Amino acid sequence: MNISELFKIKKVVFSLEIFPPKKDNSVNVIYNTLLKLRGLPVDFMSVTYGSGGNISQREKTCEIASLIRSAYHIEPVAHLTCVNSDEEEIRETLKKLKENQILNILALRGDINPDVPPKKVFQHASDLVRFIQETDPDFNIIGACYPECHYESNSIEEDIQNLKKKIDHGVTHLITQLFFDNRNFYSFLEKVRQTGITVPIEAGIMPIVNKNQIERIVSMCGASVPAKLAKIINRYADNPTALKDAGIFYATEQIMDLIENGVQGIHLYTMNNVETAARISDNIQNIIAAENDKSGIQ
Repeated sequence: MNISELFKIKKVVFSLEIFPPKKDNSVNVIYNTLLKLRGLPVDFMSVTYGSGGNISQREKTCEIASLIRSAYHIEPVAHLTCVNSDEEEIRETLKKLKENQILNILALRGDINPDVPPKKVFQHASDLVRFIQETDPDFNIIGACYPECHYESNSIEEDIQNLKKKIDHGVTHLITQLFFDNRNFYSFLEKVRQTGITVPIEAGIMPIVNKNQIERIVSMCGASVPAKLAKIINRYADNPTALKDAGIFYATEQIMDLIENGVQGIHLYTMNNVETAARISDNIQNIIAAENDKSGIQ
């Protein structure tokens, strides 16, 4: 199924992100994770690529995406990065994905690894999007966007213009980088729509369930931490159970506000944490169903 079609039949799309195991001997762990997640009413699952984007990681992504589709009957989206790839490598990956009937791709530049010199064939995600479209237009291409501006952009305006290039080359819908303050998303959305970008945009949400997690995330993606969340983290930093409950509650409130304000989709960054994903899904499914019922679609 072309994922972009979901937004024509559902007012609010709900999806999850999972990531392949870092070690080959832990593949069974991801199988168990998928087995537990399959009961959640998700519209699609995306499978990440991992830092570096090496061949073995690429194969794991394809294997897991294929399993999601064939065994659990959930539509998969395969992440594909390009910073460390040449045209032949990308062409071969596209071939393998298509052989496994995986036709939805999240096209990303990928993080630059200081220990792995980039090949510079694809310098931007928009280059990858254009190449995929030219190589095989059967693929549906999804793009990433950054409500608080990509760290390499000089301004949010410049970042949105770069985003528009991806749309012009064939991206059909967008998933945001995680954020913790909905006001940043609403401001970003307003600016994006003013430039004429009309594709659906899913809000990327990651529940914070431990203190180390937020420190790592902020250092990686630069997401700002609003005072309310910072207060929660500080208050329950020494109580892991309470912090987990509070983090799930915060994410649930965040999602409810987004849905109330017309968000087209929620993309949950699960970190392969089944319990957290299930609790948030349980908290919001009735609200999503009610929104879809009000609009006359399922």
